[in-house]
Amino acid sequence: MNTKYWVSFSSIEEIDSKFIIALFEYFGDIQLAYNASVNELIEFNTKTSGYYKKRVDEFITHREKLDADKIYSSVLDRGLKIMTYDSTDYPFMLKNISDPPAVIYYKGDFSVCNLNRTIAVVGSRRLSKNGQESLKIVMSGLAGTDLCIVSGLATGADTAAHRFALDNGLKTIGVIGSGMDNLYPSSNKKLFEEIINGNGVVMSEYYPTFEPLPFRFPQRNRIVSGLSYGTLVVEAALKSGALITANLTLEQGRELMCIPGLISNPNTAGIYKMLKTGAAMVTNSEDILNALEWNIDKQIPLFKQNDNIDSLTAEEQKIIYSIDVEPKSFDEILKETNINVDDLLMHLTTLELKGILEQTTGDRYKIVR
Repeated sequence: MNTKYWVSFSSIEEIDSKFIIALFEYFGDIQLAYNASVNELIEFNTKTSGYYKKRVDEFITHREKLDADKIYSSVLDRGLKIMTYDSTDYPFMLKNISDPPAVIYYKGDFSVCNLNRTIAVVGSRRLSKNGQESLKIVMSGLAGTDLCIVSGLATGADTAAHRFALDNGLKTIGVIGSGMDNLYPSSNKKLFEEIINGNGVVMSEYYPTFEPLPFRFPQRNRIVSGLSYGTLVVEAALKSGALITANLTLEQGRELMCIPGLISNPNTAGIYKMLKTGAAMVTNSEDILNALEWNIDKQIPLFKQNDNIDSLTAEEQKIIYSIDVEPKSFDEILKETNINVDDLLMHLTTLELKGILEQTTGDRYKIVR
């Protein structure tokens, strides 16, 4: 079984995925690579212009002390699932970046995630209230779709992205910057459990015992963007991890999108820099779909808070879905639903009479909770 050799390779902290995959591609088989003689490894290094000399030396030194079977069993005993670079179900988008992870350790279920509709959401770890509200509005518009939200399970924007994904019935993938034994931050333990219990995946390229060292988080970012067709940034200082992810997104040939914020907030300086250089501006969910050129039908959920909903027409349900999160004006509802003006007026009146909707200040409509 070849998986144990991938795992044994990845248990060596001094080597990385790029080296493991280079060996795999050179020898054509991970077991042959792992058991290669010293002379064969030296020849490999020579043919790669000495680029991997230090890693070859580290591998030769560590291999003598490793028990591949024991290392592999240790991972399975933790209840972790394993996906390797040569797996047939390895994510297509991730495999096409310049430095894909050699091994993915994960909990949860990839099969519930639509890997053809993935969006990364990243941003400041000190996400402002305005940034949080803006992201909430944008993501609420994705409810009823099969989009999958990818983020890093860190504090701030990452936590908000995963939380809003779950709140809107979306699947989500969390990519952590440590081994699975060392979930960081620990405050997201509950969120971790929610995700892996039917709502997506939490994954890492790092062997379970590896600690959340600072350099691992920027490395993790290439996987967040690499899994995704586009990256949405909500708040980013000029020097930040979110900006690193944004640059990786462009290097990987993916779509970069930004939510504008308050110009008085220093964490929006990076946002406006990206917008000035061509990133797509996002103020609602449709902007995301347009930037990615996705035409997606939303499944309109029945509003469960009123017994009258079961008898509503499809257009009335469409209106309810449109204003489920926040009050909206007639023009906003008209634009989102594409219902004829006269019909929309009639439906709004009917919904008010049924006690489902009410008008608020500024001639806006909201759902009666």
